[in-house]
Amino acid sequence: MPCAGGEAMNPLDDAAHRAFLIADAHRALDFFDASLRPQGGFHALDHDGTPLDGPQELHVTTRMVHCQALAQMAGRDDRAGVMDHGMQALWHLHRDADHGGYHWALRDGQPVEGPKLAYGHVFVLLAASGALMRGHPLARPLFDDITRVLDAHFWDEDAGLFRDEFTRDWRPFSTYRGMNANMHGVEALLAAHEATGARVFLDRAGRILDFFVTRQAAARDWRIPEHYGADWRPDPDYAGDPMFRPAGTTPGHSVEMARLTLHWWDLAGRPDDGTPDRARALVDRALADAWDAEQGGLAYTIAIGGGVADPARYWWPVTEAIGALAALLKLDPRPGDADWYRRLWDFADRRLIDHARGGWFPQAGPDGPVQDGHFAGKPDLYHALQADLLPLAPGLSRQMGDLSQARPLRLTERVG
Repeated sequence: MPCAGGEAMNPLDDAAHRAFLIADAHRALDFFDASLRPQGGFHALDHDGTPLDGPQELHVTTRMVHCQALAQMAGRDDRAGVMDHGMQALWHLHRDADHGGYHWALRDGQPVEGPKLAYGHVFVLLAASGALMRGHPLARPLFDDITRVLDAHFWDEDAGLFRDEFTRDWRPFSTYRGMNANMHGVEALLAAHEATGARVFLDRAGRILDFFVTRQAAARDWRIPEHYGADWRPDPDYAGDPMFRPAGTTPGHSVEMARLTLHWWDLAGRPDDGTPDRARALVDRALADAWDAEQGGLAYTIAIGGGVADPARYWWPVTEAIGALAALLKLDPRPGDADWYRRLWDFADRRLIDHARGGWFPQAGPDGPVQDGHFAGKPDLYHALQADLLPLAPGLSRQMGDLSQARPLRLTERVG
C-alpha cells in the first residue's frame, strides 16, 4: 500500500509502505534495464517498453548512471550492465575530444551540433561521483575531466554560482542565468563531496544555496525566482521554453531545493544557522501554492506574485515533494507532515505509477495518466527512483535504503 496509519505513526516506519517502495523501485529498474542502445547510451522507452526513435541526451545518460549507482548502494546488482554502458557512452561518445566538455545530444553515436549547457555538465559530475563511489574504472578520469571543465567554463567564483550556456567551442552566446542548473549543481557538488571528502564541493554547494534560498526565496515569500540576467538579478519577465524554462516560479524546484538544503546541512555538521526552518518554509509555500485540492497533484508553475500559472500536474514535482517530506519526517516531524506525505503517495499510486509495467507516467489528467503530452513515453528513472529510495534511507545524506531484503516482485504483482 502507498502509506497507511494515522498521524501518530511516522509513515516511514510502516513496514507495508516500505515494502511498497521497494517493490516500486524494483519494477522501475526492471523496466529501464531494457533501455540500453546497442550503439551506446540509452533509448527513451514508450509506455510499454518499446524503444523510441530520437537523440541520446546527456541528462538521460548521466541520470541512468546515477540511478544505477543509487540502486547498487541500496543492494541491488547491476543486472543489465547499465553503469558500464552509461560510463562508456559518457567517456567515448558524449565527451567532446575537440573542444572539451560534453555534447548535449547524440544521434546514431554522432554528436548533434548544439550548445554546451551547465545543466548537462553538472549531471556528468553527479554520474562520475556515483560511479566513483562504486569503483568504476572510468570514474576517476571522468570525475577529473568534468571538474576541470566546470572550473574552467561554468563556475563563476565571484558570484559563487554556475553560468548556464556556451557554444560548442566555449564562446558566450547569451546572458541567461538560471536556478535549475544551479540546483542540480548543488546535488552534484554534494555527491562529489561524499565521493571524495573534498571541502571545496561542500563549500560551493553552500554558496549556491545561500544565494537562492537565504537571499532570494526569503525575500520573496519563499518562492524562488527561476531566471536571472548576467548580473544575477532576477528577471521576472523572462519566458523561455514553456517546459524547461517556463515563466514564473516552479514549486517542484522549491521542494527539491528544500531537500538539498537539508542534505547540505547534514554534511556540513548540522550548524545552528536556521537551515531546517528555511527548508520547511520552502516546502510549506510550495504545497500551499501548488496543491490541487480537487484532483490532487501539484501545479507546474506559479506566477511571480502567486496564483497558478500552468496547472499541468507532472510526475516529478510529486516525487520531489515526497523526498522533501521524507527528509522533514526524519528530522523533525510536525503535525501535518505525515498527512502530506500520505496524500502525495496516494495521488502517485492512483494517477502516476504504472503498476503493470513499472515506472511512472509523465502527467496526470482528470481521468487518468496523460500519455501523449509534452513528454514522449516514460520519463527516465531519476525522479521516481529517488522517491522510492530516499524514504528508505536512514538519514539525510550518505546512505541509501536497502533493496536487497525484499524479493523483487514480478510485474503482475503489487504491494497493497
